[in-house]
Amino acid sequence: MITYKKVLQDAEIAPSIQRIKILAYLDSNRVHPSADTIYRALKKDMPTLSKTTVYNTLKALVEHKVVTELSLFENEIRYEYNQDRHIHFKCIACQEVYDIDKQYKCYKDQMIQGHRIIEHQVIFKGICKNCSKRQEK
Repeated sequence: MITYKKVLQDAEIAPSIQRIKILAYLDSNRVHPSADTIYRALKKDMPTLSKTTVYNTLKALVEHKVVTELSLFENEIRYEYNQDRHIHFKCIACQEVYDIDKQYKCYKDQMIQGHRIIEHQVIFKGICKNCSKRQEK
């Protein structure tokens, strides 16, 4: 079983307690949290944690391709640890973002009309099943 410490070391990131906790939070809370959400959640157990540490850690994790930065949500940046190919679904009612594990063609490093694709993301927007159930009542 691979540990978060090993993931960080393999990415050539020094595995501090804060970095391990942030990565563990992203792995166990696959709700595409913002930096502020991560900070508020971890601050309870780590009173010395600063927002700067969270932002700097996320920046390093993104730069070393350990996590993905999602900026598809109306000027809001969210983060995810799930590196498998998947589609995102954002509920327009509750604003939650879900991973939909569907296989789709990966266009990375391909050419479309002369343009080389480096990254692509797929997102659907609609009403999630939880909000749909609430609306039915």
